[in-house]
Amino acid sequence: MLADGNESLSSILGWMSISCWIVVYSPQIYENYRLKSGEALANLLPTIIILSSYYTACDLILLAQIYYYRWVNFKRASLTPIVSDVDIPSASEETPLLLGENSKAELKQTSMLNNYIKYIALVSFVLLTGVVAWAVDEHMRGGQRRTDPEEIVEWRSQLLGWTSAVMFLGARVPQIMKNLSTRCEGLSPALFIFSIAGNTTYVLSILAASLDYHHIVANGAWLAGSGLTVFLDLFVLFQFFHYQREDRRMSTYEDMS
Repeated sequence: MLADGNESLSSILGWMSISCWIVVYSPQIYENYRLKSGEALANLLPTIIILSSYYTACDLILLAQIYYYRWVNFKRASLTPIVSDVDIPSASEETPLLLGENSKAELKQTSMLNNYIKYIALVSFVLLTGVVAWAVDEHMRGGQRRTDPEEIVEWRSQLLGWTSAVMFLGARVPQIMKNLSTRCEGLSPALFIFSIAGNTTYVLSILAASLDYHHIVANGAWLAGSGLTVFLDLFVLFQFFHYQREDRRMSTYEDMS
């Protein structure tokens, strides 16, 4: 263990981060399947290798969903006949009464609260799963400490690390710009919630291992890439809830007019 670090805490946070990253894409994959659309999306060494492979597979699934549902929707649109002059039944005494404005507002408020509770419960469960995974790992190793790898600040790895950090941060920009036009329609906020949790625990796991200057410099690119991405993901969540709130206000205004 590094002299000024906490190996157990660092390991727990690392496993929690892995748990978040394993499920991070699942909500968006499901949302694409539910909406039959993918238009909402803009086009420690063993751990990194595993997560990179998993990310590549998930990215391929998301890309496949985008083009598959574009093709399906195009075929469906070409086969759907255009219907005109359709008689719309007028309201009568047998027409069910609409909910009152207060009832609608209460239902929307309840729905929002249920979503918040659902997200908190999901993140808590995933983080707890990471703690369980750490405990299983500790049991399998019999409490033996890992050998601390020598941290060497070398220009090639640093160049690749900082290049990766810039690309990691830049990947959020197209999504933020796309949200301005789509108003986050079809976007799963759970994807970004798990991303925030995964990046936060990853950064904390590095800092928990050591606050030594050499350790910070050696991991600077990964700290910057993951840490700054948290702020961009928070901005995406702000967009999501901002547009959701605006849509609710517009819906309420239309109901009153």
